[in-house]
Amino acid sequence: MDLLNTLVDKGLRRELPTREEALAVLATSDDELLDVVAAAGKVRRQWFGRRVKLNYLVNLKSGLCPEDCSYCSQRLGSKAEILKYTWLKPDEASQAAAAGVAGGAKRVCLVASGRGPTDRDVERVGKTIEAIKEQNEGVEVCACLGLLSDGQAERLKDAGADAYNHNLNTSEATYGQITKTHTYADRVDTVQKAHAAGLSACSGLIAGMGESDEDLVDVVYSLRELDSDSVPVNFLIPFEGTPLAKEWNLTPQRCLRILAMVRFVCPDVEVRIAGGREVHLRSMQPLALNIANSIFLGDYLTSEGQAGQADLDMIADAGFEVEGAGTTTLPAHRADALAAARSAAAQGPCGSSAAEAGCGSACGGCSGHGHEAVAAQASAPEPAAVPQPAQAPAGEVRSDLVAVRRRGAGTDLAPNA
Repeated sequence: MDLLNTLVDKGLRRELPTREEALAVLATSDDELLDVVAAAGKVRRQWFGRRVKLNYLVNLKSGLCPEDCSYCSQRLGSKAEILKYTWLKPDEASQAAAAGVAGGAKRVCLVASGRGPTDRDVERVGKTIEAIKEQNEGVEVCACLGLLSDGQAERLKDAGADAYNHNLNTSEATYGQITKTHTYADRVDTVQKAHAAGLSACSGLIAGMGESDEDLVDVVYSLRELDSDSVPVNFLIPFEGTPLAKEWNLTPQRCLRILAMVRFVCPDVEVRIAGGREVHLRSMQPLALNIANSIFLGDYLTSEGQAGQADLDMIADAGFEVEGAGTTTLPAHRADALAAARSAAAQGPCGSSAAEAGCGSACGGCSGHGHEAVAAQASAPEPAAVPQPAQAPAGEVRSDLVAVRRRGAGTDLAPNA
């Protein structure tokens, strides 16, 4: 079909599709689905071959979060029966990370609940990063600690962090329906701070919260504008005890269309199938590997994932290969641009180091968004669900598909890697 041929041509040239073209991908029929996957696969192979990058999550601090994000099982007022624990010690986190690295993970993602880190928290995470890198040669470390204050991204980079994750999650127009305790602008500001410090920016979205096709396209276009190196695509896991517990709006076909749209808009970035892939893609996960080039191995923050060995078998059976530690994930032009950004951040504005200059986020051309958090702690209202074909009957809660994590970091049980 002409649309897909046009999108492939644009993807191979790194040319931005029109909004109408991106929306048209989401509107394709089930009869056209395999054609959509094949087209997105051509773009994926151009930039990433048949490699699949494995990432491994370590939840440094679980639950007890003061923010009110409606999708999150760790939110203020959540009744989800998840694990709750305070900071893991550096050696505990390093042991957890080692399990993922042993399973083939190239990147370890260190995540902590909360609005954002204190300077003491940054120091604590810095020691954890150093411990992980000492024990696992060549591993990448991505930190995900919430909203950053000036100078914190630079300190994480100095400690050895390679990347920083902070997702936009949904469009700016609907963000206030999902979260009240901070703003969309706060999130943009943090991604820009990571960029300015020379960290690889990792920022993505959550699909399935009742958003429209226009919202999905809006947030993906914003991610391209922010120039994220990796874009995690999460599919909402409707946890019992959260405001979005009954939002079952996704089908495997819908998930594949969303992934394809992301690939066409962000052709040369690491597109990662993140939380919820087992719940919503189910038996069509291998097909999604033709679009995305990255997944999380094993469990997530508060929910159980597919067994690590099953992930490895799936990758091999689908004809893909796990990306080795010696391989650069990003295409050469993006890797070179990231290296240049790191060098510029290290030099500061006048040849001095960024830390000496005390320039914070200003060096990277940040827009200067301030933190405009709303003091209200009330739960966000549930957005209207987008009608989807073949979804569960209205009101049906499919808690049988949502398994709360009871193993790995913060428990006495071995991790699932």
